[in-house]
Amino acid sequence: MRRRTAVAPEICKVKVMRIFRIFRLAALLAAVSSFVPLVIRMDMALAADNTVRAEVGKPLQAAQELIKQQKYREALAKLREAEAVGDLTEFENGVIEQLRGAAAAGSGDYRTAAKSYEAVLAAGRPPAEPLKLIQAIAGFYYQAKDYPKAASWVNRYVSEGGSDPQTRALLAQSYYLAGDYTAAGKTLREQIKEEEGAHRPVTEAQLQLLLSTGVKGNDEATTVAALEKLVIHHPTPEYWTELLRRAGAGGKLGGHFALDRGRLALAVGALSGADAYVDFIELALQAGYPGEAKAVIDKGFGAGILGTGADADRHKRLRDLATRNASEDLRGLAGAEKEAAARPDGGALVSAGVTYLGYGQPDKAISLIEQGLARGGVKSPEEARLHLGRAYLAAGRKDKAAQAFRSVQGTDGAASLAHLWGLLASAG
Repeated sequence: MRRRTAVAPEICKVKVMRIFRIFRLAALLAAVSSFVPLVIRMDMALAADNTVRAEVGKPLQAAQELIKQQKYREALAKLREAEAVGDLTEFENGVIEQLRGAAAAGSGDYRTAAKSYEAVLAAGRPPAEPLKLIQAIAGFYYQAKDYPKAASWVNRYVSEGGSDPQTRALLAQSYYLAGDYTAAGKTLREQIKEEEGAHRPVTEAQLQLLLSTGVKGNDEATTVAALEKLVIHHPTPEYWTELLRRAGAGGKLGGHFALDRGRLALAVGALSGADAYVDFIELALQAGYPGEAKAVIDKGFGAGILGTGADADRHKRLRDLATRNASEDLRGLAGAEKEAAARPDGGALVSAGVTYLGYGQPDKAISLIEQGLARGGVKSPEEARLHLGRAYLAAGRKDKAAQAFRSVQGTDGAASLAHLWGLLASAG
């Protein structure tokens, strides 16, 4: 029999722009709007060091009006006029930098905007709300694609109590775009743990970015951990296909466990293509589960996966074989159950339970498998517990299914598959 792997193309080559929530310019400008003077006042009642001289104030007022009109380049020219006056006071410099930051941001010169607001923050007269200014500087460096500086300023924002989720998200993105995948992964894991601890939804974008950090950083543990969270929080056949591919690398879920792996792939929609269906059906028939084989071949024909193309006649012959074997199996099932009940060990009861599960009778399967495990003498008790979990899940009893999957011990394929089935039980 052929051995084809039912795996869709690898999904880990995700585009950065698909992953990221871009820090919008509008949000940046809103963050710094409170620092742009709406009116440059020449009030003589102000202290001497808080005044703007008339020869400086005139171009500053013009620059302010130009910013309001979104004529940013002209505004920058007026600011240069103000600088040319010379012998500027600390206050005058501060006003110029505030306006230059706004004008530069509006014109798309984010690096200049960031440097201007850095100068404001570093001056001896800190703004009333420095956290907003730190937030803006981080975003401007991100827009300027200076990702190491963006990460540095986001770290400062967080350390000083900043909690805006969009700004905090920039930290992992900045590390990622700077090529520091270890730092990006660590940051994402911390953020995801915080979200889960607070019972807030973990976004698919966060998990996709974590997945990409693992792939790009050649960190298999991070890659698998991201896929596991994706199939829990945002399950798709594509994510499951990739997770199964990685979990089965090196033949860990092949051979004896190939049928069980196929059962999981079928359950999550990751059994793809006619060849994968045929392989599964042949495995089920060889293992003595014709009812399961017939159910899958009927599904394949119903979906148009089987019965078409060059192998259509072969698919029909396989359907006839599965139908005939299932009919014979059903006629003898009640007798086989009685024989199993009379045996001193529980192995035959477990086998009968798995057979009933293949015929879509999970409650009957639960009863027989539990009886078999209680009686003892089961050749592969861990596999029996795996099948018990499958039966509970098919019956819609997710809590009991998860409990059964957690009880599977060992280091072989049964434990690995039980872990994956447990993820399915936890999903949604």
